[in-house]
Amino acid sequence: MKRNFDSLKEILIKNNLKISAGESCTGGLISSYLTDIDGASNFLEQGFVTYAPEAKQKFLKVKKKTIDKFGVVSKEVAEEMAEGLLQYADIGISTTGYAGPSGGDEKNPLGSVYIGFGLKKSVKNIVKSVKFISIYKKRCEIKEDFAKIALNELLAFLNENI
Repeated sequence: MKRNFDSLKEILIKNNLKISAGESCTGGLISSYLTDIDGASNFLEQGFVTYAPEAKQKFLKVKKKTIDKFGVVSKEVAEEMAEGLLQYADIGISTTGYAGPSGGDEKNPLGSVYIGFGLKKSVKNIVKSVKFISIYKKRCEIKEDFAKIALNELLAFLNENI
């Protein structure tokens, strides 16, 4: 998959938007890919690796009851993570999933990720998520797949909502 995110940079800078990332299963890879872009300081606010549920609660305002009810790997948690990031920036991107080699269940098998997106708006924030299942089996390949898909999906989300 192509790793050139110049179009993402263009839309962020053109609209004077800052982004923050809240990553679990991608372990900071999205933030790393964003910092690979020349001029990232113009649009990247910060990134959090919130691997533990408690970190998601503390830094991203994910509710314990959401984790208890839906599980840490869920659409609901990804969306709360993304919305929690809006306290730091105009846009939030989050990931929660199973990169393996262990983990996963019937609903969310190994290689599943929920990617959350948040966009700060004056009236009501826009929050959305997508589920993706990687075709890869090795942990590092799955993480790379998740991060690249997340950034491509972010671009689509921004094109739809800005």
